[in-house]
Amino acid sequence: MANYAYLRVSTDQQDLDNQRHGILEYANQNGITGVQFVEDSVSGKVKWRERRIGDLLLKTMQPGDTVIFAEISRMARSTLQVLEMLEHATTTNFHVHVAKQRMRFDDSMNSKITATVLGLAAEIEREFISLRTKEALAKRKADGMTLGRPKGKAETVKLDAHREEIKRYLAKDISKRAIAKLVDCSKSTLYNWLEREGLNKKKPKAKPKATETTP
Repeated sequence: MANYAYLRVSTDQQDLDNQRHGILEYANQNGITGVQFVEDSVSGKVKWRERRIGDLLLKTMQPGDTVIFAEISRMARSTLQVLEMLEHATTTNFHVHVAKQRMRFDDSMNSKITATVLGLAAEIEREFISLRTKEALAKRKADGMTLGRPKGKAETVKLDAHREEIKRYLAKDISKRAIAKLVDCSKSTLYNWLEREGLNKKKPKAKPKATETTP
């Protein structure tokens, strides 16, 4: 029996590490080993059959296999799609786990009710967030405020507080990948900050010392 984990983000820039960590922690606690990760960078609005999860559920997985999702919202953006996926999984004898909610779905009535409630709750919350955002933007516009990010560079950013710390790491020739982990940020955030501060320049290679020759 094979074990899979599906990771989904809407854009390539978003980080998958949190999803991966949550799934691995859940798998370890529940004795699920040899997890194969399937990564997808697509909006949850796209129908599940047209995403990589569709290929996984419809073509790759066999009866008895397991698929783990980080949370319900990573399955799909609508209750109907979530239920379709769970229905297909139960009819083909797939095991579905959701790490964040610590849940396992099967063909029982309790699982179906829970899936409906969770999917509906996620959908309602997205609608509320969208509504609050639109209302806030409308108010800012009515008050004559400029919408969107201000032009030019931000005066201060998160990494400014770690300026001296980062400089010490650079002086010790610690790799930028390692520095990003030490200051708890993504590599792209660190690179952008270094560029902003003029610290992203490569060190010139040392010239070989001239050797003296005797006539």
